[in-house]
Amino acid sequence: MTLPFALPPPERGQPAPEWDGAAFVWDGGRTRVLRYLPESGSGWSDALTTIHEQEAGGDHAIDLASRAYALYQLARHLPAGAPVVLEVGCSSGFMLRDIQQAFPQAVLLGGDFVSGPLEALGAVLPTVPLLQFDMRSCPLPDRTVDAVVMLNVLEHIDRDADALREAWRILKPGGIAVIEVPAGPDLFDDYDRQLMHHRRYDMQTLAGRAREAGFEILRRSHLGFFVYPAFWAVKKKNRRFGVRTAEAGQRRVRSQIRYTRKLSLLGVAMQVELVLGKCVRFPAGIRCLLTGRKPAQV
Repeated sequence: MTLPFALPPPERGQPAPEWDGAAFVWDGGRTRVLRYLPESGSGWSDALTTIHEQEAGGDHAIDLASRAYALYQLARHLPAGAPVVLEVGCSSGFMLRDIQQAFPQAVLLGGDFVSGPLEALGAVLPTVPLLQFDMRSCPLPDRTVDAVVMLNVLEHIDRDADALREAWRILKPGGIAVIEVPAGPDLFDDYDRQLMHHRRYDMQTLAGRAREAGFEILRRSHLGFFVYPAFWAVKKKNRRFGVRTAEAGQRRVRSQIRYTRKLSLLGVAMQVELVLGKCVRFPAGIRCLLTGRKPAQV
């Protein structure tokens, strides 16, 4: 399978890379991950990927609901045929695998800022092109993808408005962006700092930045509405009783992820939300959900 568009070379003066279905052919060799030089330090790390894989895995109730919601939005808005879908921040690849199963005809691409998870993912998803790049300066050409999926990505980017503008630029007219970010600016705590978050969002701010980037808002809601009171209490406690060392912060992150993963009632609540969320807009929750569209006439 070849890509339906040409990618620029990672270095000026070099020939354009070609995807042969299993690797990028470039500069006299083959590479599984095509690397574009990042601008500056990342808002994510290999260590955070390891923590998430060890403690949350691929079956944490909130993450399952998050991916199910994204798939529902893709099913509603992707065009027929072989749509091109880019997941930004693909990390361990759980969302990519779900998309591949749900839309076997789609042309998938995975992108991330850090190289470690991409190298590991290349062995798990051998037919998916993987790119290392900075979303503030995405290497994809204009109007090349039908959907951009960014789940819990924007909060890790210092200039999130730049990332949204880049998402709009690479989308085809009528293409969509499925976005999820942590909710509640007043709940920012040591947990967020350990996860290298720059911010948490309120819906008005997120929607405003999406509109400024050029998006039409198709859908906005929240995830975690029914468990929000308990979540709010935990975050307020974290803010009051902060940690003094990075090691203590990591222990808190691991402990809280591990605890919530074991809550069977959390899974039930998420399933109920997914059903009701198809016709109900939740006014609050743990995460903000937004689907934006690039206007067809641009």
